[in-house]
This record gives sequence, C-alpha cells and structure tokens, in this order.
Amino acid sequence: MDVPVHDVLIVGGGGAGLRAAIAAAEAHDRLSVGVISKVYPMRSHTVSAEGGTAAVMREDDNFDSHAYDTIKGSDFLADQDVVEAFVREARDEVIQLEHWGCPWNRDPDGRMSVRAFGGMSVKRTLFAADKTGFHLLHALFQTSLKYQRITRYDEWFVTSLLVEDGKICGVTALNLRAGGLHAIPAKAVIICTGGAGRIFPFTTNAAIKTGDGMSLAYRVGCPLKDLEFVQYHPTGLPGTGILMTEASRGEGGYLLNNKGDRYLKDYLPTRMELGPRDMVSRAFVHEERAGRVFSGPYGTYVHLDLRHLGEKVIDEKLPFVRELTKNYVGIDPVYAPIPVRPVAHYMMGGVHTDIEGKTPVQGLYAAGEAACVSMNGANRLGSNSLSEILVFGARAGRTAARYALEQEAPSNAALERLAREEEKRLQAQYFQSTGQERMADIRRDLHKAMEEGAGIFRTEEGLEKTCAQFPALRERYNRLRLEDRSQVFNTELIAALELGFMLDVAEALVTCALLRQESRGSHARSDFEARDDPRFLKHSLAYRAEGGRPRVEYLPVTITRWQPEERKY
Repeated sequence: MDVPVHDVLIVGGGGAGLRAAIAAAEAHDRLSVGVISKVYPMRSHTVSAEGGTAAVMREDDNFDSHAYDTIKGSDFLADQDVVEAFVREARDEVIQLEHWGCPWNRDPDGRMSVRAFGGMSVKRTLFAADKTGFHLLHALFQTSLKYQRITRYDEWFVTSLLVEDGKICGVTALNLRAGGLHAIPAKAVIICTGGAGRIFPFTTNAAIKTGDGMSLAYRVGCPLKDLEFVQYHPTGLPGTGILMTEASRGEGGYLLNNKGDRYLKDYLPTRMELGPRDMVSRAFVHEERAGRVFSGPYGTYVHLDLRHLGEKVIDEKLPFVRELTKNYVGIDPVYAPIPVRPVAHYMMGGVHTDIEGKTPVQGLYAAGEAACVSMNGANRLGSNSLSEILVFGARAGRTAARYALEQEAPSNAALERLAREEEKRLQAQYFQSTGQERMADIRRDLHKAMEEGAGIFRTEEGLEKTCAQFPALRERYNRLRLEDRSQVFNTELIAALELGFMLDVAEALVTCALLRQESRGSHARSDFEARDDPRFLKHSLAYRAEGGRPRVEYLPVTITRWQPEERKY
C-alpha cells in the first residue's frame, strides 16, 4: 500500500489528536496531515469524559484565580508559565468549540452554565449534561471532516517511531483491517495517544489506554516526565471501575460512610466533597482503615448519595450517571445511594514537552494525557483535562506545522530500511518465538505488583518489591507464545504489543516513585509524609537506559508568581 508523505502525522484520534490535526490543517493550505488511530476516532477515550471543561467565563472569575487554583491543586509542581498560558487560552478554545457545534448547557439568561468542581474556588466548569467528552469529541471529529488535506488511518496500530540522523521521519504501523506492516513517512509526528491507566487492575480507563505513545517516545530517547503522579478518582463503581463523574458532587452529591456520616468533614472541612481528588481518595483509605466503610463482593466502598437532588436535577444534569448505575449495578440514584470507591483514573506524567508541545527529539511533539507539559504537576484538578487537550492540542498542531514547512521529505531508502528492521523484530519476537509464556499471566502479575506497590499510599519497601519484579516480567515477556499467526485483525498480537508498552511505562513510573522521597499531590509516601521542597520541587525525567531500564534525572519547576505554600482546603 502506497501512502503519501505527510507533513504532520498525529498518532491518536481522540480530542487532543483531532484538535492538533485541525490546527495543523489550518496552519497552511498546502500541508498534508495524517491521523492514525488504533480505533475509530469516535471510540477514543475522550468520549467517556463526563463532568465538564474548565474555563474563565463569568464576571466573578478571572485568569489569576484559575491559575492559582490549578497551581495549588498541583501541589506547586506545575510549571507556572504553562498554567498562565493555559488559563488565558482555555476560554477562546471552548468558545471556538461551541462555534464548531458543542452543545454547552445554557442558563435561562443565555450564558453558558457552570458547575462546581473539586479544588476550584468558584464555579467555572462548563458542561454538556454529563456527556461533555462525548459532545466535545463529536464537535472536533465533525469539524475535522471539513479538511480534505486530513487523511485518516482508522484501525491502524503504530509499532515504532522511525528516526534517521536524530530526526523523526515517520512511523511503522500495522493495518489491522487489511494486514501488513507499513512505513508512513512524516516530517513531524505528534503523540496524542492518552494515558496508561491499564497498567493498574482497577481503572476508569478504556482497554485501549495502554501507554502506547509514551512508550514509543521513550524508546527513541525521549524522557517521560513526572510519571510517579497517578490520580485516583474517588468515585468509581466497585468491580467495573466505571466512573461516577465528579459532576455528581459538583451538583451537590454527598459521600457517606457506613455510619451515614459525611466523613469528609473530618478531612476537608471547608470543601467537603469538593476537595481535590487526591485528598478525597486518601480520605476513603483512612475511613477504610477505621472500619467505617461497607464491604461487598468487589471489596470495600462508601455511598455516593444523590437522592436529595431529586429526579428532575438528576435527569437534566446527570442523566448518564443514572443510566450507568441502572445498567451496571441495578440501582436508581433517584431512590438509592451508589456504591463507590477510589479507582486509578489519570496520569499527570507523560512525554516530556515544552510549552509548545515540542519534545527533545527533533520532529516529535505530544499533547493531551500522553504528554506532560507540565500544567497538572502532582495532581490535576477535575475539568482541566478537557481544556488541556484543546489548548495544547492546538499549540502542538501549529508548532509541528511550522517545523514541517521547513523540512525536506524523508528519504525513501531510509524509510524502507527502518521498516524492514521493524518487520524483522516483530517476526522474531512474536511469530518465530518458541516461548511458552501466556500474556494473561504476565499482565496479571504486572497488575498485582502495581496494585501492591504503587497504589494510593506507597512505601519504600513496597516500591522496591515492585521494582524488583520487572526484570523477571521482561524476561517472561520475551518468551511470549502467540497462538494467532494471522495478519488481519490479529488482536492477540496487538495485546502483546500493548503489554510491552505497559511494561515500559510501569517500570519507569515505579522507579520515579521510589526515588521521590516525599509526599506531594497524588504521590503519597507513608514513610515520607511531608512535602520536601528543598529536595523535590522538581520534575522527574525517566530516560530509557541501556538494557531498557529507566534512568532518572531532574528538571527545575518554573515558578513565575506564586511561591509554594502549604496546601490546605
């Protein structure tokens, strides 16, 4: 199959990827833009975001307030120049999105509706009922169809980034529907593949969130930044991990322990249910240790009570919550409380980029949850993530476009050689292997190790034990046995490739967590309970060293106007 040379190739067809594609297409009318996605774009994980999108839209709000809330929420690890740019541009992006068709909820006076979200000092979260990501993704996807110069590769799986003379020159990808490995040449590549929640056994993340883009960048020398910071969402359904949106609490829902008490009064007295997610999740663990939680077939839980909101409010503003709870736990929240517990949700860390989405590898860019720009620091505030994919998706798209306009097309000879090398690697590792290891066994053991060592609370002993398991996990991975040798829709091969990506990200994450001997944001060390600014007010950078093991360096945090202070709510 012949494919054109793309000026800009985006890996990932979700919100960040589509926003980057539109920005690149708008940058110049002669640019060729490719979007490659392992699923049809409307099946990207952005579609599952529920609660809303943060932006300054009201007279009782301002950019400084949004910036300070974000920086404080990050436990002062966010780069403040990035945050200041983000809050300024978020408003324009959500207005643009409405012009593209996103149906934001409206107040009777015609203004966009806003709701409260955790860690925000005012109501600034715009929403489209509780299906905001669904409507946002639809608007971006439909807008992208206007541009004939955007070529989509739906259901293609990227196996490697191609580098020649230190510069990105394209990717290799499996055409899942037709079969075969192809080199797709590009002058610039933008990674927009989302997070890696599937390295944990209990997560809100879709099955596709396996850290593909993070690992692809890591393997060509790009560092992964701040990976140790993993956000747990306090309200997932036990068993499935399905998200009960923070909008449930933003609209006035209560969290109750088995005594019927709103227990957050003891942990976050001024914010209660609207505290930051990391703190609300840790409060659950404290209640669990005190024996004040419920027990069920899928472990312990507390109650999310919406009954006092009434059927009208629930149906108008939380219809998806009602639909999900009815379908998955047989509970109608109008009449009964919802069982919930913390669940791995979001990765603050990712591919290291600057404020424009540029990585240290020439021609490589990143945006969205796959990237770490860093505006979320040690903890992301709810509803900032959808704004982030718009702001930094657009920035990365424009920056990559400017770069590509100055570059020559990649060499065909180099592309063919690199593609042949990748084909040989795949054949030797997955189709010619005589190993007997089963993928499910390795994935189960990875999940067990991550759950035990890198959960909500961490210790040196637990992290060291988890770190020590990776050499054996990798050795077993190299002895994988695949039963399916077909070329078309070989889901077993895709799962094996994803497992390799997950091992990369998980090992780098645990290594960074072990070295960070403090508690900051979502990274809670039981053996180092205090935040330690003199030693750790800095970003971690995990590089893939010789032998595939991580090597960690550090980078100063950019502070512009807000000096670190104690984080209290």
